[in-house]
Amino acid sequence: MRSRPEVIPSLAHPAVRVLSLPGLVVWGLAALGLGFAPASAAGQWTHRYPKVAGYNHHVYLEGYELPMLTSGPIDPAPSPDGGEVAFASRGWIWVMDLSSGVARRLTRGGEIDARPAWSPDGQVIAFVRDDTRDTEIVWVAAATGAELGRVDSPGIELDPAFSADGTKLFYSSAEAEAGTLDLWAVDIASGVRRPVTNAPGIELKPQPGESSLVYLAKGGGRDRVVVRSGGSPESRTLIEGNIASMARPALSPDGSTVAVNWPTQDGWDLRLLNVDDPGPSILLASGGLPLTPAWDPSGEWVYFSEADDRERLRLKRVRAAGGPVHEVDVVGWDWGAPTATIRIRTMREEGGPPVPARLEVVDGFGHPAVPDASAARFDGQSGRVFFYSPGVIEVTVPAGEVTVSAVQGLATPEASATVQAGAEAGTVEVEVVLPSVWDARAGGWSSGEHHFHLNYGGLYDLSPGDLMPMMGGEALDFATPLLANLHNRFEDQDLWAWSEPGGPPFVRFGQEVRSHFLGHLGLIGIDDLFWPWVWGPGYQVYGSDDRRNADALGHARAQGGLAYYVHPVSSRGAERATPWAELPVAELHGSVPVELVADAVLGDLDALEIVCLWSDEILTSQIWHLLLSAGIPVVPSAGTDVMTDFYRTMAVGTARVYAQTGGARNWPAYIDALRNGRSFVTNGPFLDFRLGGAGPGEIVSAREASWSLSLATATEVERVEILVNGEVVWTEDGLGAPGTRRYDGDLTLPEGGWVAARAVGGEARWPMMANYPFAHTAPVWIGSVGSSDPSVRAAAAADLLGILGTARERLIAGYGGADIPNLLGRFDAARERLEALAAR
Repeated sequence: MRSRPEVIPSLAHPAVRVLSLPGLVVWGLAALGLGFAPASAAGQWTHRYPKVAGYNHHVYLEGYELPMLTSGPIDPAPSPDGGEVAFASRGWIWVMDLSSGVARRLTRGGEIDARPAWSPDGQVIAFVRDDTRDTEIVWVAAATGAELGRVDSPGIELDPAFSADGTKLFYSSAEAEAGTLDLWAVDIASGVRRPVTNAPGIELKPQPGESSLVYLAKGGGRDRVVVRSGGSPESRTLIEGNIASMARPALSPDGSTVAVNWPTQDGWDLRLLNVDDPGPSILLASGGLPLTPAWDPSGEWVYFSEADDRERLRLKRVRAAGGPVHEVDVVGWDWGAPTATIRIRTMREEGGPPVPARLEVVDGFGHPAVPDASAARFDGQSGRVFFYSPGVIEVTVPAGEVTVSAVQGLATPEASATVQAGAEAGTVEVEVVLPSVWDARAGGWSSGEHHFHLNYGGLYDLSPGDLMPMMGGEALDFATPLLANLHNRFEDQDLWAWSEPGGPPFVRFGQEVRSHFLGHLGLIGIDDLFWPWVWGPGYQVYGSDDRRNADALGHARAQGGLAYYVHPVSSRGAERATPWAELPVAELHGSVPVELVADAVLGDLDALEIVCLWSDEILTSQIWHLLLSAGIPVVPSAGTDVMTDFYRTMAVGTARVYAQTGGARNWPAYIDALRNGRSFVTNGPFLDFRLGGAGPGEIVSAREASWSLSLATATEVERVEILVNGEVVWTEDGLGAPGTRRYDGDLTLPEGGWVAARAVGGEARWPMMANYPFAHTAPVWIGSVGSSDPSVRAAAAADLLGILGTARERLIAGYGGADIPNLLGRFDAARERLEALAAR
């Protein structure tokens, strides 16, 4: 075997042209390494903020419970005298005079401030301060913003609220890393802190009254608004449900009534509950997504925030007696300092037309700036706040130093420049050129993302059209958002038949079917939903159903669709030398979805999600390699599993598949290429692999074959590898900076099996949002699709038998003695098939 690596010079630094009107011209260079935090030691994303005990999926804690930065008012808090309302916007606390409609900025600095609460005398405002790694409670003078005190701990702090007499501040805190979120109170004068609750689960949003305490309790699969009265430690439930993600209670000034936003099958309501006799609630508003309700001091009005069709938060109020909802306009914004406007234009080449992009803008304090007409989002991997531009966009910033960073998709190295934006200079024009290290379309490749959720309990109620700016900014061609249950709610069914009016980009809805116990499935390219969406241990209804995942897989196949297991294998905290190191197969037995091996062995599985932000690419690949080596052709897929209606969410398309569609860009051509494995999956690097003239999904017949591999990356890649039947037969250094590199060589092939290329390792940074760079081609088959080498096949079948045996034990234990002949029969048939493969 021989190889001849050829290094193609790295892409020249993207240019950023800055024109400060009128007249001044400045040139800058891209900063390709901005000192981001190194990749986590875990193989997939786990958490950015201090871990909270009892919250299994930290993505939901960070998505539902932590503060959010918005371009309009959120977290309204009317003042005790009724003349002002404090709120959070653009990551600062503002106080608006209700008579004039002018909001003045109270806080400043680099951190993100949210959730204000007034002291009873109106002299102090407390709020949550977020540094993108942890949160604390800060209180300041309401008139000046001067800091008066703070509460911080190794854990996170949330939701301040003053006691009725103003001597104590209630809040939610984990107090320690990996602690539980309980309610605490701090004495303002002495600083002494004491716990208020110590129940399983988490407690949020304390609402202290004269003689009662209302709060939100989450745990045991139920979300509840509860009340404690008369100093009793016992709580009483006012309302409860499943995954009441954005729900927040507000106690009326007289302590008699709770206003709460609460989810239904068809959306969210704003309702009133009587504290003493909750019974039936009173509907105040419905048909939207009301957020963060708060009472005015008279008890006449309930304020709340709600996003409009452009994801801009609007301040609203409705009378507690009922009636129409009124919008409370912010007439003017008093920043308390000079401001400037920057207009950002992104393009592929200097002088070219504007192109969509993902942007980050920060001021001289490191505080993120966001436009008026675009939703901000938070990258939980890097801690950066980003938004999308259609190609030209304006942002208001505090005058002074401003840094603009831009990418488009995974193929453009980050371009950034720091400029001086003076209030007297007029609009500052910033032109950002984003050349690509790899042209997918020129090579006949189309990109797709097949596992994310349009709406999943976040602060926005998105429509399919809202995906277009995201897909444009990520250079994504095809997307299949998956409808999925929020426990017992099956939302967005009205969108099932929606399709884009033209394209590109192309959007078509799919479905995530969730037997939590057997494994989650993605179904795309289908006309009809599969029912039920959920079953198996853990569900109150259908909990003991003898129903197989194979039924859902067959449903997709019968309609010409594609079915696959999503987020299959995670590291579960296993210790590894590097985040991209393999583990012994025996250590993965308990991490593989229960029915996955049986479905694949019996020929019912089309694809496997190799790249996903919430699972581990290397460990999932180990299982995939065993299937391929046993002669079971399963093609790769990819998806982020992000929730696009969250503020805290990575970008759609940052885990994706590229399918070789030639010059065609339409659904039939794309699905055909995906189904037949003419593809590779990636979270950053790009691979173009040929073996004996055959590409991924194709067949090579010669036993002696030359190969070529082109690698491109907008970041870095530690190494590239050629694998034959799961074994690395060639490896070489990758790239330490953005650019391309070509390799070639010769291989002597076994009588059967598969060959693929892989790129792995290195530090992850923008445009990536994963833990480590990874890309893997679908296999080139030797002789025929599904061929195998006898000795390799026997070893792979033996490993799969071990996984299947463990899965069968888990199946029996999980169903707790229920009669499940269909499921057990499937496992027995798979075992017989594997035993035959091992013996051949």
